[in-house]
Amino acid sequence: MEFKFQTEVNIPPYHWTTGYHKWNLFIGSCFTENIGSRMETIKVPVEMNPFGILYNPVSVANSIRILLQQRMMTKRDLIEHQGLWHSFFHHSRFSTGSPEKTLEGVNSRIETSARFLRKTHFLFLTFGTAWIYKYNPTGEVVSNCHKIPEKHFTRLRLTPTDIVEDYRKLLPEIWKIQPDLKVVFTVSPIRHWKDGAMENQRSKAVLLLAIENLIKEFGLKQCNYFPAYEIVMDELRDYRFYEADMVHPSQVAIRYIWEKFKSALFDNESQKISLEVEKLISRFNHKPFNRFSPEHLDFLQKSMLKVQRLQKKIPYLDLSNESINIKEQINKIKKGIN
Repeated sequence: MEFKFQTEVNIPPYHWTTGYHKWNLFIGSCFTENIGSRMETIKVPVEMNPFGILYNPVSVANSIRILLQQRMMTKRDLIEHQGLWHSFFHHSRFSTGSPEKTLEGVNSRIETSARFLRKTHFLFLTFGTAWIYKYNPTGEVVSNCHKIPEKHFTRLRLTPTDIVEDYRKLLPEIWKIQPDLKVVFTVSPIRHWKDGAMENQRSKAVLLLAIENLIKEFGLKQCNYFPAYEIVMDELRDYRFYEADMVHPSQVAIRYIWEKFKSALFDNESQKISLEVEKLISRFNHKPFNRFSPEHLDFLQKSMLKVQRLQKKIPYLDLSNESINIKEQINKIKKGIN
């Protein structure tokens, strides 16, 4: 008799794959950055969260529209609170003590990411919650309340219909400028626990139903779903796969989902290349006992050879930053030894 101690989530087959030859734009909750940053680390062309972390589908849609329109923010788009200037379209990581500096930061990313969107092959959208906040003076949905008192906002939960209607208009706008772009939806496995267990589940259910309806409407050749939420809930249903807050997935869980993601969505060539790049990156993370020793110099010189060989083998792989970093370290050590 065969025993099974884990339920396995079946990942749907995809009509397309990504990898080193494709550009990938990630927008959404912090789980987006967990996967996007791993792709960036292994040198896949990636742009991540140009507006910072976004949690709800409306804010994600608003950010994409700004990129499509290449709309630059002005001081009228900012609000000052407790000495900082904020954009309601952006995460607080963009907030500064100067409106000019805040605008410089947000507009620089909008400009860069708008260009990236027009070339990208894959758009990964991660929804975290169906709850939205509307700023009472204007009625606009905000991406972040920036610690402004709650009385200035109205809190609402979206319905599946609200989300579908918004994206029913948005997705054709994207495909108009980039017809071959593929959209991959995910739902963040991070629980919004301040709402309580039942409200968190209802919120996630709204997101899942909306995504299902969008995929049915537009078809699997243009969009699909990656079951990150289900993998954590069903395959990794144990608190050892969570951080100490019992809400965020642990690094082990994120690594597990990453491997599932790569296996399902990377082409075969890119999967093989990624293993070589990961080994190389692991060498770069090596911390020597004595960084000015002849032994560490030898290690760096061998690392440089590996970089050069991999770069020659895979010309489109960008390892220029690694090469520069190793050369700088080698020169410092040689000066120190001599």
